[in-house]
Amino acid sequence: MKLTCYVYSGWKPRIRAASQTRGWMDATPERFAYRCLPLDIANSHGWEILSPVGFEAEWNGGSAPEDVLIRPDAGHARESLPVALFGAGVLTFHVEGLFRTEPGINLWAGGPPNAAKDGIAPLSGLIETDWSPYSFTMNWRFTRPNHVIRFEENEPFCFLFPIGRTMIEHVVPEIRPIEEAPELKAQFEAWSAGRDAFHARMAADPPSAPADKWQKYYFRGTYSSGARGPADHRTKLRLAEFKGAEAFHSGPAHADTAPPPSACPHAGAARANAGRQVSQPPSGKLEWIMQSVQRLGTLSHNRQIPRYEAIDQQAFLDRHYAANWPALITGELDDWPALHRWTPEYLKAKIGPAPVEVQAGRSGNPDFERKMDAHTTAMPFDAFIDRICAPGAGNDLYLTAYNAGANAEALAPLNADLGFLDKFLTRETDRPHGMTWIGPLGTFTPLHHDLTNNLLLQLAGSKRILLASPLETPRIHNDFHVYSEIRDLAEPDLTMRFPSLKGMRVHQVDLMAGEALFIPLGWWHQVTSTDFSVTITHTNFHWPNDFHRDYPQG
Repeated sequence: MKLTCYVYSGWKPRIRAASQTRGWMDATPERFAYRCLPLDIANSHGWEILSPVGFEAEWNGGSAPEDVLIRPDAGHARESLPVALFGAGVLTFHVEGLFRTEPGINLWAGGPPNAAKDGIAPLSGLIETDWSPYSFTMNWRFTRPNHVIRFEENEPFCFLFPIGRTMIEHVVPEIRPIEEAPELKAQFEAWSAGRDAFHARMAADPPSAPADKWQKYYFRGTYSSGARGPADHRTKLRLAEFKGAEAFHSGPAHADTAPPPSACPHAGAARANAGRQVSQPPSGKLEWIMQSVQRLGTLSHNRQIPRYEAIDQQAFLDRHYAANWPALITGELDDWPALHRWTPEYLKAKIGPAPVEVQAGRSGNPDFERKMDAHTTAMPFDAFIDRICAPGAGNDLYLTAYNAGANAEALAPLNADLGFLDKFLTRETDRPHGMTWIGPLGTFTPLHHDLTNNLLLQLAGSKRILLASPLETPRIHNDFHVYSEIRDLAEPDLTMRFPSLKGMRVHQVDLMAGEALFIPLGWWHQVTSTDFSVTITHTNFHWPNDFHRDYPQG
């Protein structure tokens, strides 16, 4: 099925496959809201259109359009704001696109599911986009007067998905006694009895591991008997991105659309002077260049980290590896057994008591990175899993890439559950399967940059990653090796302590199981595990990645 968005010159719809995550779901204890698979699927069951500007709006309770006041953020174009067209406390977003669906298919448009906003609610509509030559708007209605609402730049204001026009009219609804479906009755009653028994066990002997606190039958697509459900059961949707949408999210120029380089009239002179000693630039010049380029970057509010369902090798090289720009890649790991197997229980049974090296004593230790060797300890792997799955495990124990060499033999049985990304990576390395990170909910790696390009493969659980460009280095307080005096960019009121951070662009990526994140050389980033998490890091790209050898010492 095709879904096409036609745009006029000057229209720049920021449209993407919808995110599964919600801030309020992240904030639930142990992120338990994500155990509700219907919520997860609904969140990502379509595409989102993002606001091109940040703004505030307020309604005074009147019925006229002028009773809504809209205030853009500084530096944002007023023509990109929503408007109050209809009165009655309605805020109207223009949708920059003419959508076309296949015959008989409508387009449902409304607000993002399970993402309530205080003081304003989305209105929903169905549009016959298989024939209509008309644009449509996305409308929100204030729910109370004299209350300021806010949309951030790149916050979704519209959620849409295709649906058959006549399907609902062919539904024949009826209510029947359960005795007419004896198999369903037996399945339900077996599950209900098992659930009552499960709750009784939870009350009498609460488990320590979060994964043991729920039954997972529906999530895994199984019956309570253990029998498999339908083969097309979904635990995650993988929607294709709109082709061409990355141009409106902004990012590094595509190599196939960039103009060819012009001949340099000074090349001959440079070759003639090649034997001369290279002079050093005036003091402060490099910092001036970085700050100037960074300021130019702030003129565009659209430059995002793009998300790809798939990307070919040359496009990845041109747009990201050579351009030093991050990328989020989905769909490449779908067939890896690890995605479906790597629970704490499975890993514990697979590796058993084999000794592994881990980082210990991380929690509450701001000097940890400077004395990492002093906090390395060995313990049986199964005991490590028990420790990190205990309530409140937090940030104290972490199996990291720093321990990869020592743990290669112990973790080798897990390699059978992995595939290989030949498109991006070479097998001609001493660590073809990468470096493993295993940690509990709450594990935190503070702000730092790496000396190599990295590809993070998320195989279990999820992580929240905040990133900042290498051009931000002069304002990030790099006080030790690759670390910053600033540990956590999410810390409240951080700019009061570090005024240099005001206006700095920070990108947020919620990395889910089955996704890969390319973090280029020099990009500042911090990582927080938002669930029990297993990640594998690769540095063995097909292209040069030995830049650490030239890193200045001292």
